[in-house]
Amino acid sequence: MMLVTRSDRSALQSANDPKTRLRATFTLADDHLKRAETATDQKRFEEASSELGRYLGLIDDLLAFIATLSRDKASTRDLYKHFEISVRPHIPRIAVMRRSTPVEYAVNLKAAEEYIKGARSEALDSFYGQTVLRERPMPEQSPTPEAPKDNPGAIKHP
Repeated sequence: MMLVTRSDRSALQSANDPKTRLRATFTLADDHLKRAETATDQKRFEEASSELGRYLGLIDDLLAFIATLSRDKASTRDLYKHFEISVRPHIPRIAVMRRSTPVEYAVNLKAAEEYIKGARSEALDSFYGQTVLRERPMPEQSPTPEAPKDNPGAIKHP
């Protein structure tokens, strides 16, 4: 379950510009991920799951915030770039936690890992939104009668 706590929300609302908000979000998210790692190491899987939910809530909130900005601006693409760079090292950290977690809790970690991969992919896709040319389908050609093909094994009559 993804959620952003009141204390995290108030810390994010104090950020005035998007770049400051990105930094503040990743500071808070990294703290939650560290707490989840620590709780996993200490076999407190319920606590680790709730910290992971707070982490995912912050990441989701940041993506929603960036999505409200104009995609045509270079500054928005820079935010997506910094988002992608910042979230990239989190994927292996989550995978390590998943390996040492019992199956009933590992499902949450696998879902979190897939969500982060999807968020990273979304950030990367923002670079190609309007600049990639799609392959045009070939125009339909009218059917032409095929010329008879020579059959090398056929008997030819004079």
